[in-house]
Amino acid sequence: MSTTADARAPLFDALGDPNRLRIVVRLCEAGPSSTSQVTQVIPVTRQAATKHLLLLEAVGLVTSSRHGRERIWRIQPDPLAEASEYLTTLSKRWDRALDRLRSYVEEPIE
Repeated sequence: MSTTADARAPLFDALGDPNRLRIVVRLCEAGPSSTSQVTQVIPVTRQAATKHLLLLEAVGLVTSSRHGRERIWRIQPDPLAEASEYLTTLSKRWDRALDRLRSYVEEPIE
């Protein structure tokens, strides 16, 4: 699992920033958006928003294309689905560990 965790670290690191998370939510809810539209949901300059978007693109969460002078950003759902599966696996492991602990604690003392 540590190899999987190592592979997922950049994705979770990117999502750990509140502004980048707002960008991802915006793109998920509103669909493809220009850089200008993205800056409406985060309190940063256009240049800072572009840096956030480029980092999200580097980890595979978004892609972009040029339309005239604007760059249009689109969410890539596969990395989010993989992150969700990974978190579900972790959750199941914790549930099993807690069940074992509960069984141990509730075991009658003889």
